[in-house]
Amino acid sequence: MRSAVIVNLFLALGGALLCAGVTLLVSEHVIDLEGSRAWALLGAAIGAIGAPIFATPLVMSMSRSLASFEADLRASVEVEGAEPIRTTGLLATSRRAVDELRATLVDRAQALTTKVREGEIRQHLGEAEREHLETVLNSLHDAVIVTDAFNELKLANEAAASLLGFDAGDSLHQSIDSVIGDDELRKMIRDESATASVGHRKRTDHQFPQFAHGGAEADAPTACYDVTLACLPDAKKGAGGVVTILRDVTQEREISQVKSDFVSKVSHELRTPLSSINAYLELLVDGEAQDEDARQEFYSIIRSEADRLSRLIDNMLNISRIEAGIVKIDRTEVDFKKATEKAVGVIVPQAALKEIAVTVNATPLACTAMADADMVQQVLLNLLSNAVKYTPEGGRVIVTVDNDDHEGAVLVTVADTGLGIPPDALPKVFDKFYRIENYKRVAKGTGLGLALVKHIVETVHHGVVTVTSELGMGSKFTFTIPYEYEGA
Repeated sequence: MRSAVIVNLFLALGGALLCAGVTLLVSEHVIDLEGSRAWALLGAAIGAIGAPIFATPLVMSMSRSLASFEADLRASVEVEGAEPIRTTGLLATSRRAVDELRATLVDRAQALTTKVREGEIRQHLGEAEREHLETVLNSLHDAVIVTDAFNELKLANEAAASLLGFDAGDSLHQSIDSVIGDDELRKMIRDESATASVGHRKRTDHQFPQFAHGGAEADAPTACYDVTLACLPDAKKGAGGVVTILRDVTQEREISQVKSDFVSKVSHELRTPLSSINAYLELLVDGEAQDEDARQEFYSIIRSEADRLSRLIDNMLNISRIEAGIVKIDRTEVDFKKATEKAVGVIVPQAALKEIAVTVNATPLACTAMADADMVQQVLLNLLSNAVKYTPEGGRVIVTVDNDDHEGAVLVTVADTGLGIPPDALPKVFDKFYRIENYKRVAKGTGLGLALVKHIVETVHHGVVTVTSELGMGSKFTFTIPYEYEGA
């Protein structure tokens, strides 16, 4: 406010002096022409000093006023003996001063306009780069968090907001104490910011439950994350903010564990028949078999264990090929009634040893579907073999073949009057190497037969396999194969 008053006073003084000088010049009673010029010059100088405040509009106004003043002066000055050269010189000097001031102000205005435009361009570029960075970060599956030197949230992608349960937009510039609910993760970020140097990276595993709205769910499963922390440069502190990347490795660890369990179980299953084969071979080599009957018994056991080993290897290879999608599938129109009769013919001798009756109930209608005949035969043999193995002597095995027109599939059921399956074991019977502990002494097996059945029916043929059972009353396995194959 004070500066405005001073400027106004300054301009008023310059204007008064300028008017006084001009009045004396144009007056008919000029006494001291040189004195009048001095007052006019002083007023013009003061006015010129105040002119930059009003910038270009004031300069243009002064230029137009001087032009008008020059014209009036030439017309009105009729003093005898006056020197027009001096008057013209005064006006020319004033004009040049005003022109120079106007040029200077125009140049400064253009320079300022250029700087403003450059600033706007840099601002637009910065906003575009930020939007580009946010788009890239939000496209990542990994969670990314960026904090500054004061441990406040500077940037976070959608994956991080979803994982830790905060709003990425509303949480910016807030302390990680109010944004991140995991104490250990906050501690890792603070330690990295306080102790590490620029470019330093730290990797560690961290387990914590999934978060929602800032708190952990009570029944949330524990997830395993690979956490990478890296220090960002800071102009004053050297090492400032921290970028934290969290990659979900839960599935990878589970797969690794499954592979380890698979190798362990395979080793155990392979070791059992190999141990039996080696033991009986040593007996034969050492001459423990004194007669031909003993030798034939040893040969039979060795052959049986070798067959078991061969089946184990074949089943593992078939399952691995199906899971890898490299198994060769020969789809033809398979008659399921004929396929069932063929499988029953193979299993009848085994059932006869236990006096188990095997019967087939088939619809009179045709039961055909596009399938791999060898794989269908393998499914039927595995189900029938299990039914005979776990059914006591004198029991029954019934195979039913029918059409399920509602589902558009052939329906096959293998039911027995055997031991049945405990309720807690029903969800696991199709798992690899799973065998009911109490039944291991009842019959030998590898625990891969039903796993292979499930893969052939569901993975290869896009069908469905189910089981129902009542302990001590028997089990019923049912599978369907669609009439037509609709896969790629």
